[in-house]
Amino acid sequence: MSTDVLERVELFRPIPHDGLRRLADRGVLRRFTPGQTLMRQGETSQTMYVILSGAVRVDRSLPDERSVNLAELGPGDVVGEMGLLDRAPRSATVTAVEDTETLEIHATLLAVVLIENPAVSAALLRILSRRLRSADELVEEMSRAHTERI
Repeated sequence: MSTDVLERVELFRPIPHDGLRRLADRGVLRRFTPGQTLMRQGETSQTMYVILSGAVRVDRSLPDERSVNLAELGPGDVVGEMGLLDRAPRSATVTAVEDTETLEIHATLLAVVLIENPAVSAALLRILSRRLRSADELVEEMSRAHTERI
């Protein structure tokens, strides 16, 4: 696998080229067709995915049987990183919406990357912070919509 795509992934920008080569060699290239699930909410978290091409939809099931679309992600985005960090079950279901190619990274490999490249931790915090802000905005939007219906 070429490191060209990994060089454009915000999370991995701090990694020198030889480190990206090792990451590409140690990760697993995975392909998903539209409708195929990368991960399901509630599953154990062992891997994360770097989206190399294609697109995925991130949905969270609510206790009342409804589902909320949290995001649509594409090339250069990562999914599944939260579960690797907190070792909690998956917080959402991720489904391919078109032919999608990913680099699957196991928790152990991510730990090695973080140890060898501490700057990756800062990039990871920026990504998680943006996702938290996005979730806050979604909650606010849903609350507003609910209030308008009452």
